[in-house]
Amino acid sequence: MMLLTFLAALMLDSTAVDTAKVEDGWKFTTVDSVAITPVKDQNRSSTCWAFSTLGFLESEVLRIKGKIVDFSEMFVVSKTMMDRATYCVRLYNEPRFAPGGSAYDVIYCMGHYGLVPQEAMPGIRYGWTQNDTLSVHSELDRVAGGFLKGLSGLKRISPVWREGLQAIYDTYLGPCPESFEYEGKTYTPQSFVESLGLNPDDYVSITSYTHHPFYTRFALEVPDNWRMDQMYNVPMEDMMRIIDNALANGYTLAWGADVSEIGFTRKGVGVVPDDDNGADITGSDMAHWVGLSADKKKEELTKKPLPEKTITQQMRQDAFDNWETTDDHGMQIFGTATDQNGKRYYMVKNSWGTMRSDYKGIWYVSEAFMQYKTNDVLVHKNAIPKDIRKKLGLK
Repeated sequence: MMLLTFLAALMLDSTAVDTAKVEDGWKFTTVDSVAITPVKDQNRSSTCWAFSTLGFLESEVLRIKGKIVDFSEMFVVSKTMMDRATYCVRLYNEPRFAPGGSAYDVIYCMGHYGLVPQEAMPGIRYGWTQNDTLSVHSELDRVAGGFLKGLSGLKRISPVWREGLQAIYDTYLGPCPESFEYEGKTYTPQSFVESLGLNPDDYVSITSYTHHPFYTRFALEVPDNWRMDQMYNVPMEDMMRIIDNALANGYTLAWGADVSEIGFTRKGVGVVPDDDNGADITGSDMAHWVGLSADKKKEELTKKPLPEKTITQQMRQDAFDNWETTDDHGMQIFGTATDQNGKRYYMVKNSWGTMRSDYKGIWYVSEAFMQYKTNDVLVHKNAIPKDIRKKLGLK
């Protein structure tokens, strides 16, 4: 009974903004949503990939086991950054060593190292206020990056450099536990994953670009896909069908997207306004519109529902090829909603805390934005429509 009550509370928390009409003129009503765990705050650390994908896996545990679990993001960060450092060193530090990552990094970690609950590895050991945590994450990135940079130019490196770098991550994040107590039982990170019914082989990445053949796999050419995850490439329409089919059948998705666009606001909305016709769609005098600053134009274009651009496959490709679409951010797609005009949106769980948007950490993203600015999604293979699975050769 307690579990059902908690799940109901989660659902209520994610839909509590249904009828809230805020100052910018948006009003959303939930159509359907899948259970999610509470919104977390990554602060300004470059770890959205860990937060979003672990949030996705937490929803998977809810779906599979009906069980609440809070995974440790910093366990995954520590394991992943050590692997990324090894990769960089093997290539003589030519690739960029950076704190970013991808959804696949979490799946790789789950398959090779396991996962642990938050209480087994809480993470940052110094400074728990927001400002302190920001500075400590920044300090960790600088110290680890400086260590690796110090190896550059040497004719030979010692076999213990990894121990030195691991000591840095252990100092800031705490050591990764080899075993731990959880709910009265002893687990290793691997046995913990097994107990939750998670299988890394069940999860696949989906993308949609024309520079590789559709219904084949390729490694998306973005810096944070340094493990060269082989994603399944499908037409944009199929990508959207996969997202919709997953949500309709009780699955969520980990979402890799570009949020640097004019239509992605810090208030909780993601749209693709027709900025080429900004004066017309906002009802502004042309001379006045031309004289507005970029920030004021963004405010005018996103303060209420307005006509959006019609997205095509070619537009997606052009934006990727000319660097307008970049792999900026990871989030979790978990539901759908409509605005006051009946237009459809996707509900997205962010990891910027509950105070940085008008909707308690939830973003409402239009279909046009999802079509245009999705780099990739990670999803359970059974959430993919059967006809698409067949074309991809998935069983």
